[in-house]
Amino acid sequence: MYSDRYRTAEDYELFVRMARKHGASDEKLFAVGAWRHTPYFSDAERIALELTEELTALAGHPDAVPDELWDAAADEFDASQLAALVLAVGQINLWNRVNHATRQEAGSWRP
Repeated sequence: MYSDRYRTAEDYELFVRMARKHGASDEKLFAVGAWRHTPYFSDAERIALELTEELTALAGHPDAVPDELWDAAADEFDASQLAALVLAVGQINLWNRVNHATRQEAGSWRP
């Protein structure tokens, strides 16, 4: 859930609804933009959020994901989980860009 990177209301709304459906707490949802500075996230979630930032902000990070972060992710997640995480971030980034390009309006999608 990292559409706050793009400030796209339609995507953020979608991910909040889905996260709530899967049991995410309000504390986490309110704090996701400041995840580094809050106590609400586990080590695994922090690694996933940091990896998400690296995979999302390509313009500011022309190099590959830093080895230290990739190694931490590989230690925390098995190969299948890590692959699923990378693919999920890529898919979310794709939909963010499609929704941005086609000027989708927030509130029209329901999980």
